[in-house]
Amino acid sequence: MRDIGINVSKPEKECEDVDCPFHGTLPVRGQILEGEVVSDKAPKTVVVQRVYLKKIPKYERYEKRRSKIHAHNPPCINAKVGDVVKIAECRPLSKTKSFVVIEKR
Repeated sequence: MRDIGINVSKPEKECEDVDCPFHGTLPVRGQILEGEVVSDKAPKTVVVQRVYLKKIPKYERYEKRRSKIHAHNPPCINAKVGDVVKIAECRPLSKTKSFVVIEKR
């Protein structure tokens, strides 16, 4: 099992996925985000929704916004709908996937 350089708990299960940051060769760098899994229908992929606040200067208020990010879901982590996960940026894995799940809370 590789050390990915981020202070997260390592998965208990082993996997043979080459795109797993722990058991494969995928390097992680850049942003580390947290969100809730809202879909896991695609194979080895989850859709993570982040909720954040954006300030509106004119009204001196904040509005709630959300964004959806597609992330690779390694078999050793296997996140399901409703799980709160931590995702890290990596190289592009497909047209829409540039993040990988590194921890399930």
